Amino acid sequence: MTEVTDSEAPPAGPPWIQPEIQQGIAWRDGDIVVSVPLKSGTTWTMNIVHQIVSGGRSDFRDIYEEVPWIEFLGSPEHSHRDVIDRVAAMPADARRAFKTHSPPPAVPFQEAGSGNDVKYVVIFRNPEEAFVSFRPFLDKHSDEWFGLWGMPREALCRPDFPSFYSDVIDANGMQGAVFGFLAAWWPLRNEPNVMFLHYADMKKDHEGSVRKIAEFLGEEPTDAQWEEILEYTSFPWMKQNESKFEAHTAGKVSILKSGAMIRQGEVGKAKADGMTDEISQHLRDVGSQICPDADAVK
Repeated sequence: MTEVTDSEAPPAGPPWIQPEIQQGIAWRDGDIVVSVPLKSGTTWTMNIVHQIVSGGRSDFRDIYEEVPWIEFLGSPEHSHRDVIDRVAAMPADARRAFKTHSPPPAVPFQEAGSGNDVKYVVIFRNPEEAFVSFRPFLDKHSDEWFGLWGMPREALCRPDFPSFYSDVIDANGMQGAVFGFLAAWWPLRNEPNVMFLHYADMKKDHEGSVRKIAEFLGEEPTDAQWEEILEYTSFPWMKQNESKFEAHTAGKVSILKSGAMIRQGEVGKAKADGMTDEISQHLRDVGSQICPDADAVK
């Protein structure tokens, strides 16, 4: 039996992300948890899982209606109970999938054979790439969204990556959002109900990765469905249909400006987005204290 430990308290995030909500979820057999740290392929993986489970569908309105974010409040008036009740009201005759940026124990881990059959698709990305992608993503949050929460834009946004790393990431201990995530999931990577994938490997082999996830989930699409699944999970199709991935239904007001979710996500391009050798070294030094297993952080 693998023990789940709380190796590092998660860093405080923005007020609309409240991981403790997840403790109230009543899990069902067949549930799928897409657990991915910030800017590490979350939206892509949500869509991959949705397309596999649905057999390839292009007629959905918003991926956040299909794969709810179970630690997210759409406005300050919303309560934890609102999220929990919405999840409980999802149809019992369809397999459910959920998004989280949390690792265990913030998202409860159901060990295989211990009760409900819950599967976890876990993705990790090069930390430098994740953090440089985080800055433009925050910049794309709307003024209306910041205003709704009474948060000044300057609390999370900076004009360049070095100041963003210093003033937002390092000042708030946000390295733990990536390295703490890895430290929590790494000991569970060989559990039979956990699939642990690296974002770079998914980018190198789109079809192979999607087929691997389908096999892990126990889904067997037909040849015709596979054709649609692979098309609808491709970067060109998702970019062409970007409005389906921008969380239009998730908040009381528009959360994001257009173009926030579907970026190129290129591997090995962190320096082009502002990463420096000095910042990278500091990031890795801090990260090694949070996740000291050298085999985990590559």
